[in-house]
Amino acid sequence: MKLHYLQHVFFETPGAILDWAKKNKIQATGAHLYKNEPLPSLDDFDFLLVMGGPMGVQDEHLYPWLSPEKKFIESAIKAGKKVVGICLGAQLVAHALGARVYKSAFKEIGWFPIDWSDEARRPGLFPHLPQTQEVFHWHGDMFDIPEGAVRLAKSVGCENQAFLYDEQVLGFQCHLEITEEIIRAAVKEGAVELVSAPYIQSAAEMLRRVNLCEPVNKTLSILLDKFVAI
Repeated sequence: MKLHYLQHVFFETPGAILDWAKKNKIQATGAHLYKNEPLPSLDDFDFLLVMGGPMGVQDEHLYPWLSPEKKFIESAIKAGKKVVGICLGAQLVAHALGARVYKSAFKEIGWFPIDWSDEARRPGLFPHLPQTQEVFHWHGDMFDIPEGAVRLAKSVGCENQAFLYDEQVLGFQCHLEITEEIIRAAVKEGAVELVSAPYIQSAAEMLRRVNLCEPVNKTLSILLDKFVAI
């Protein structure tokens, strides 16, 4: 299997997903779109990973590479590729599937719990998932669940945290790939967003809880193992 990732800013890397790929002997390549690197051919990969970023789905006027990226994601889905989107990536994937993307009622920044749905935890899908899990967030927008997809998770601050479409496409609003390195870069680059609000933590609080990265990464690894097998 060959994995190709689309990266939108230097600090939102695939993180623990690259460790998962290496462990499973999956070849990983990437296009850093903020450097204007080209999109690959559809024949060059089996698994497309679309990463996060501070921009919005409709920000083509600021980031011209967004427009061809959207078309590329649609083409990858139509070609039957496995696709995973994270944060902005999940919003782009949901958009490609015809769902609405819009401002969330609350920004979520930091470590907050999500509830995995009964549907997500059913036998034959992801039965290993706990009912509730504390995970990392950094977003102000959210997606609707695409028509025909299954909601996998929600949080108090964001009703739609994850979805599975046709056993082919996974979207995560939250960051299961998170590492301490990514958090340290994010709190530096996004310091202006760390204001007093119901679901925004301080940089110190986020960094104090980096020990949570390991169990979250483990959950992601098991999810991806199952996802590529179905």
